[in-house]
Amino acid sequence: MSKPERPRTKLVPVPSTNIIPERDVDKTPILECRHLGIDFGGLTAVNDFNMAIGRTEIAGLIGPNGAGKTTVFNLLTKVYQPTRGTILLDGVDTHSMNTVQVNKAGIARTFQNIRLFSNLSVEDNVKIGLHNQIQYGMCKGILRLPAYWREERTAHHRALELLSIFDMADLAGHQAGSLPYGAQRRLEIVRALATNPSLLLLDEPAAGMNPSETAELMENIVKIRDTFQIAVLLIEHDMNLVMGICEGICVLNFGQVIAKGTPDEIQANPTVIEAYLGKQKEVE
Repeated sequence: MSKPERPRTKLVPVPSTNIIPERDVDKTPILECRHLGIDFGGLTAVNDFNMAIGRTEIAGLIGPNGAGKTTVFNLLTKVYQPTRGTILLDGVDTHSMNTVQVNKAGIARTFQNIRLFSNLSVEDNVKIGLHNQIQYGMCKGILRLPAYWREERTAHHRALELLSIFDMADLAGHQAGSLPYGAQRRLEIVRALATNPSLLLLDEPAAGMNPSETAELMENIVKIRDTFQIAVLLIEHDMNLVMGICEGICVLNFGQVIAKGTPDEIQANPTVIEAYLGKQKEVE
């Protein structure tokens, strides 16, 4: 399968220390982090993290193991409350929000370790992601009133529509835990999309995938962005994937941003190279 051609995107400054794609500059960034940080006891895990994501940007967050990437995701989704700094989601400060409220406001995520309801069907896993859009209450559900069946029919059709993005509609009745690893990864992304996000966070989506599956994933991430007109932020160690589809990349090391820019700029950045490969000894 051919690898999608990476768009050559120009990144421009927004009114802060951040950059976003030029096409999104006339709109409020979907996400902006300003001087974000968190301490665990005496340990500073993330410090002075600044990043913006345009409304239709595919962005990457990379860095060596232990750099603090997943901690940033946990801050964005309010698994952790920041010690300092500000997170703006579509211009709104999320300081007072919890995990559920942030999800309803527009952030959905996947995890490093797959977290599906393995004993439920593929379709039911997606329907769980549709909970924000279900209109009937508990009484209507218990009594199986007409409103319940209308909503269930709507959820059924929407679940199949979302599954079709990954050509998985024919697996709707299968048990989620019986799917191959790559299909489970895709299902987790579909469930996240079911919450109707404006920003999709993907935590190592290509982990455990073979090259063919990774190439297909790259195509599907671009397809998701284009179809839903949303932003995507991904953590990934597969540099072919990151450099192939990301427009802006932020590099973390020891909890601090060491570089931001386009894929070409990041690949040529000596600080990034040193963080990944170590400092070369001078030849005497």
